[in-house]
Amino acid sequence: MTDRISDLLSALVETGATPGAVVVAGTHETVLAECVAGRLSRAADAGPVTPDTIYDLASLTKVIVTTPLVMRLQEAGQLDLDAPVRRYVPEFAGGARDRVTLADLLAHCGGLPWWADLYRQARGLPTADVMGFYIRRICELPLNYQPRTRTVYSDLGFILLGAVLENVTGAPLDRLAEDEVFAPLGMRDIRYNPPAALRSRIAPTEDDPERGGVLTGLVHDENASGLGGVAPHAGLFATARSLVPFAQMWLAKGATGNSRVFDRATVRRFSRRARLADDSSRALGWDTPTPDSSCGNCFSRASYGHTGFTGTSLWIDPEQDLFVILLSNRVHPTRDNTRLAELRPEFHDALVDVLT
Repeated sequence: MTDRISDLLSALVETGATPGAVVVAGTHETVLAECVAGRLSRAADAGPVTPDTIYDLASLTKVIVTTPLVMRLQEAGQLDLDAPVRRYVPEFAGGARDRVTLADLLAHCGGLPWWADLYRQARGLPTADVMGFYIRRICELPLNYQPRTRTVYSDLGFILLGAVLENVTGAPLDRLAEDEVFAPLGMRDIRYNPPAALRSRIAPTEDDPERGGVLTGLVHDENASGLGGVAPHAGLFATARSLVPFAQMWLAKGATGNSRVFDRATVRRFSRRARLADDSSRALGWDTPTPDSSCGNCFSRASYGHTGFTGTSLWIDPEQDLFVILLSNRVHPTRDNTRLAELRPEFHDALVDVLT
C-alpha cells in the first residue's frame, strides 16, 4: 500500500505541481501511510524532502490554532458564539456590524471583505502596535454584504477573531496555541517563527523581491508577516507528523488517549455545516465537501477539512475513520503555479481508493 501511495505522490511532484510533498494518512488510532516525494526547492542542489521537512501551513493555521482556541473559550463559558462581535471588540460596531456574530466570522458569512493590504498600511509601526492598527482598519471597512446573506472566505474575519481571543484572555496568540492546543495534544515540530537553526529542514516558499528573495522560515502570508509572523489566519510552520495527534483527536470526537480535550458536542457543532448562509459549505472554521473540493469525491458528506495557500491541506472523514494530511510548497518559486489545485482532487480520490 505504501509503495502505491508513494507512486501517487511522486506522480504529483513530477507534473511540476510542487517541488516536493509529504502525505500522511491514518485513522483515529494509527498511521496507515507516510510518504515523501521530491526536493525542498527547485534548486539543483536542493536536499530531498523527508518526514522531518517543515512546511509553511498558511491558512491551516485557522483550524489548528484559532478554531480550537474559540472552542476552548466557548466551552469555558468565556465566549458566546451567537453574541455580536462588538461584545468582545467594541470598535466593531455600527450599522450591520452590530449583527455580526462570532459564528458568522467562523463561517465566513459576516460581510467582511476577504483581504486588505493591511501590512502595507502598517509599515513603519512597531510590531507591538500592528495588531491594534489592523483591527482599527478592519472595523473601519464597510461590509461588502449584509451578514448571513452570502459566504465570502475572509482572512480579515479571522484576524478579528484573533483580537477576540487576546482581548478575552489577555494572552498572546502563540502562547495560547502552545498551552491550549499543542501541549495538550503532544504536538511537536509545530510553531510560529521557526528559529534559524531549523532552516535546513524548512521547505522554501515564494521568491519575493520585496522581502529580499526566497522566503525560508519566514511566513509567506504578507499580513501575517506584518504581525511579526504570529497571526490567527496564517503563520504556523510544521511537519506533517506533528499534525497527526490533532487529526486523530478530531476523529476521536475530542479525545486523545485517555484524556478528553473537547466535548463531543463541541466537536460535532464545529465540524458540521453551520447553515448560517444559504447554500454555504462552511462549518465553523472548517469547510465541508462540495463537487469541486480539494478532497475529491471519495470523502463522505460528513467530512470536513481546510487548505492553505502555500499548498497544504487537511481532510478528516469521521464516517470512514480517515484523515489525510498533504503538505507541499507549491508556491515555490512563484504563486502563479496552480497545478496543485487542478490535480489535488484526483490525488485524494486515488489515495482513498488505495486506503479503502
